[in-house]
Amino acid sequence: MYSICKKELNRFFSNLTGYIAIVLFMLVCGIYLFMLPQSSIIDNNYATLDKFFELAPWVLLFLVPAITMHSLADEFKTGTFELLKTNPITSWQIVWGKYVAILIVLLFVIAPTFIYIICIKTLSTQGNIDVGGIISSYIGLFFLAATFSAISICCSAFTNNAVVAFLVSTFICLVVYFGFNALSKIPFFANGFDYYIEMLGIDFHYKSISRGVIDTRDVIYFCSLIFLSLLITVKNISKK
Repeated sequence: MYSICKKELNRFFSNLTGYIAIVLFMLVCGIYLFMLPQSSIIDNNYATLDKFFELAPWVLLFLVPAITMHSLADEFKTGTFELLKTNPITSWQIVWGKYVAILIVLLFVIAPTFIYIICIKTLSTQGNIDVGGIISSYIGLFFLAATFSAISICCSAFTNNAVVAFLVSTFICLVVYFGFNALSKIPFFANGFDYYIEMLGIDFHYKSISRGVIDTRDVIYFCSLIFLSLLITVKNISKK
């Protein structure tokens, strides 16, 4: 598993892919937080990162599939998957190696945004910020990114076309993230079912963690979705 993880990391950072992901994420979030009048921290006179945690999931919705789409699709396309399977490693080790590498890349993508904490602390009149709430929001953001990664790598395991993997994984991530929330707003479900339908979506649990309270049910939800996606991936590649 370690060798596969190392190979994937080398692939990300031996070319511009990993660096572009980091710069793009910082650029989009920076413009949104400091330059656009409607969302600028400076113009709103309120030292908070709420706007960042509202925007970040939508950026990751496209960025994570873009990072992940080559993980297994390229292995099938180039024929290197057959060589990979001849090594004394299991399907779980292959999937976990690639998945852990993607998580490490995403940590490098998210980590530079910690500078925003310093920015809002500097901008705050008394220098006090809600550190607990920010930490919880970052934990929720990591769980969300990890879930998007698991879904995306699962989609990549079903095709040898990276573009198809990107489009399908983006669509599924969008549906799981926001689809159930939108579905719960239909008047037909307004008699109490709307809450339970909304609970099926990632958005509900992400917002729950971002409020500053890490509920066990939210953690179980994310871990279950990640495990299910990786399990489907393993079952699929085991047949090949």
